[in-house]
Amino acid sequence: QVQLVESGGGLVQPGGSLRLSCASSTVIFAPYVMSWYRQTPGKQREMVAAIFSSGGTVYVDSVKGRFTISRDNAENLVYLQMNNLLTEDTGVYYCNTYDKSSQLPWGRGTQVTVSS
Repeated sequence: QVQLVESGGGLVQPGGSLRLSCASSTVIFAPYVMSWYRQTPGKQREMVAAIFSSGGTVYVDSVKGRFTISRDNAENLVYLQMNNLLTEDTGVYYCNTYDKSSQLPWGRGTQVTVSS
C-alpha cells in the first residue's frame, strides 16, 4: 500500500524555524514533481511549495523567501525548511505529488503550530 509519511512538525514561536521531512518506503519520489501542501482550519488544502525533478522550485507568494523545498533522491526524501514562521503558517502539512492526475493517497500529515 502506498504510504507517505510526514514528520518534523511541532510548536514554535513566531519567528522560529522547523524542518519538515517526507518519506515513503513504497513510492520512489525521483520521477515526480513533489509538493508540500498545507491545510488550515476552515480552508481548503493549498500547495505551498513544489520541486521539479531538475531541482527547480515554485512557491506560493505567502511563503516566498521564508520556506525552502528540497529533495534528496538518493535517500528518497523531500524536505521543507520553514524559517521566520508566522501564526498564519499554522496548519497540517502534507507532501504529495504536484500533478493531481498522479496524486498518491494522502498521509497523516504533520501538525505545525506557530504561537507565542
